[in-house]
Amino acid sequence: MTNSIRNRIVGIGAEDPEQLLANPGNFRAHPGRQREALLALLDEIGFVAPVIVNRTTGRLVDGHLRVELALSRDEKAIPVSYVELSEDEERLVLATYDSVGDLAFADKDRLRELLESVSSKEAAVQQLLSSVATEAGLLAAVGSPDSKPDSSVTCPSCGEVFNPKR
Repeated sequence: MTNSIRNRIVGIGAEDPEQLLANPGNFRAHPGRQREALLALLDEIGFVAPVIVNRTTGRLVDGHLRVELALSRDEKAIPVSYVELSEDEERLVLATYDSVGDLAFADKDRLRELLESVSSKEAAVQQLLSSVATEAGLLAAVGSPDSKPDSSVTCPSCGEVFNPKR
């Protein structure tokens, strides 16, 4: 008999981002490219996932960049999922939550199908989609040794055709 997976979520709601505490153990740095892409996605679609706050400590466990961007836009409320973790568990989640997702790899055929079916009006999102395709090996980076001098490359997100030069 196996144990059931515990549900550590103890509530959901909305909070003023001004009231949310950054976690001093957060090791993630957010470069400008990521900020631009996330802000463009928030502008185009909005929030699709809450930030995570540990009720025990009152600190963020996930969503630091979303909070920063909400503050920059003077948002008065953002979606929050509350969990109840010990401080040791909070550190473990902080160290592993995003890192587990980083272990995934792209199934190229499924990613190609997905990218061919989406579009965005936001330039930063178009760049992100093109980068995803390039990093997965679906597009050769323009000017890279893998790019073919006389072949064109079509961006899966915006449909723009790029003609790599020698």
